[in-house]
Amino acid sequence: MLQLNEQGLFQPVAVAPGSRPATVERGYQSAQLPGWGMFSDESHETNAELVWPASLEVYHRMRREDPQVGSVLRAVTTPIRRTPWMIDPAGARGVVVEHVANNLGLPIKGRGPLRLLRTRGRFSFEEHLRHALLELVYGHSFFEQVFFVQDGLVYLRKLGWRPPRSISRIVVARDGGLEAIEQEGLSGSDIRIPVARLVAYVNDREGANWLGQSLLRTAYKMWLLKDRGLRTQALTLERNGLGVPVYEGAEMPEAVAKSPTERDRWQTSERDAGLRVAKEFRAGDGAGASIPHSASLTLKGVDGRLPDTDKPIRYYDEQIARSMLANFLNLGGDSSKGSYALGATFEDFFTGSLNALSLQVADVMQQHVVEDLVDWNWGEAEPAPRIVPAVIGEDQAITPEGLGQLIDAGVVIPDAVLEEATRSRYRLPAKDEKTARVAPTTIPAAAPAAPEEDA
Repeated sequence: MLQLNEQGLFQPVAVAPGSRPATVERGYQSAQLPGWGMFSDESHETNAELVWPASLEVYHRMRREDPQVGSVLRAVTTPIRRTPWMIDPAGARGVVVEHVANNLGLPIKGRGPLRLLRTRGRFSFEEHLRHALLELVYGHSFFEQVFFVQDGLVYLRKLGWRPPRSISRIVVARDGGLEAIEQEGLSGSDIRIPVARLVAYVNDREGANWLGQSLLRTAYKMWLLKDRGLRTQALTLERNGLGVPVYEGAEMPEAVAKSPTERDRWQTSERDAGLRVAKEFRAGDGAGASIPHSASLTLKGVDGRLPDTDKPIRYYDEQIARSMLANFLNLGGDSSKGSYALGATFEDFFTGSLNALSLQVADVMQQHVVEDLVDWNWGEAEPAPRIVPAVIGEDQAITPEGLGQLIDAGVVIPDAVLEEATRSRYRLPAKDEKTARVAPTTIPAAAPAAPEEDA
């Protein structure tokens, strides 16, 4: 260990035993071999239906069958997909920046549109981002890197998505780091993909839990209760919307009543025939029933009031949105309360969470896509550019008035590109060079008024 002395020179200093910087871990995060028990323990999941891999089917049903869950997920993922993503040079060399931008199909920050390579058969950033955000549904989303070499440079061909349902095992090291994943092999033996070839998006990972936690986990109870409520509501409408057919048998003939045997036979026959008529009764244009004289067939409803199932279902919808900070989606409904200012506050919290999610995705992509691409081509000592998403919620469209003020203040100097973009945005006719006129640089002064003649 070196330390400055009084003369300003470095000199070695003896280090006491046990005080040297640690280079090897002694503790651990994963205390057992990877298996079903470890996945359950690491995720701290107490609901048997939500222990991996059974949870995959539950979350799949939630996002496909429930309109509120699907709406909230779109509200979460769409802004992240729509916000501009770009490559920030961050001090990297120009050739490195352009190579990364071309591979990912993203513009370079502060420059005009980049002339990108052909897109057919190449990496699609939009498609990758859509699959990466499935980590919010299942808790994790894994990709395998695939490159190709051309003219001495390594190019990104694709990031192959590995569906959560196909993963049979996640191999975790003792220190909690990811070592590999295994997929169910099509030929019988599992396929092992090492971490060096993986890009792993894991939502809310804690310790060695590389399964992550689904964004839908906190909404599961509300979804389950809502599903039961909807089934009860549908059954209530089906059973009580038309009424329950009730058949009352005809009077027993006197000749039959005198014989006990005939009386029992007649009662059984009448009861069975009436039950068959009641069960087979259906509503419709041709509905009807034929019954004996003095018999009756009535449709009876429920005495009193039916339970109000709409209110609890609306409550469950509100809680599902609240679990993802999307409370503002419920404003404007039949039971909504609060002001527009409160809705704006909800939206601020929501956009803040979206920005945090986009930064998490960008961080994973930076480490395991951008930097890997730079390392393969120029080595680990080469500075790498950064992939950055625009801040969600701060992108405001310019108005003609605002553009005019920026031009008048000298902040923006009009050029051909700006004119073309402005004409396109406001659907103005394309510029015709034959009829183009030079805009006046100054506003001509008004002509002086003629003096009034004396009366």
